[in-house]
Amino acid sequence: MAHTGTLFIISSPSGAGKSSLINALLERPSADGTLRVSVSHTTRVPRPGEVDGIHYHFVEPEHFKDLIEQEAFYEWAQVFGNYYGTSREWINEQLAQGIDILLDIDWQGARQIRAQSPSAKSIFILPPSRTELARRLTARQQDSDEVIQERMSKAVSEMSHYREYDYLLVNDDFDQALHRLSAIIEAERANTDKQAIRFKDLLSGLLAE
Repeated sequence: MAHTGTLFIISSPSGAGKSSLINALLERPSADGTLRVSVSHTTRVPRPGEVDGIHYHFVEPEHFKDLIEQEAFYEWAQVFGNYYGTSREWINEQLAQGIDILLDIDWQGARQIRAQSPSAKSIFILPPSRTELARRLTARQQDSDEVIQERMSKAVSEMSHYREYDYLLVNDDFDQALHRLSAIIEAERANTDKQAIRFKDLLSGLLAE
């Protein structure tokens, strides 16, 4: 049996720092290409600086609906009037190559993933306070006051689902939160069953009588 990768579900309310933590994790000097982030499909309009195929696969609503009909998504959801979905084919290909995948999705998508892949590991990231969350959303200067209030309201609902996750991180200090996130990934990689497959030949030699 070949060594297979692990699905890591990472969720948080908008503004908790999830994307920044994921990007920093992938840019660490120790990154060796065996950890990648899934690029979702979405129908929303690109934000300034976002590149198609890197940040998201930006598609038209009708095309997205066609992909739903084709069961092309591992999970999909409608958030703030826009659709988001994770490619089933791409995820399976990466896992088969032994690559660990980070899924940046909300709690609804997380439920869909867990139903199909119980072995997936899930991490929920919280902001240190509501005040700090509001400050971060406002500092972006990308959304109107009305949108920010909508995001704050939705954040409370999202955070109520934290108990559905395997791990809980509070992003109060960015470097510490990054260290804890990295530690979770490494701990899961050291899982006995996974290591037994990866080092099958080594173990056979060590245990030979």
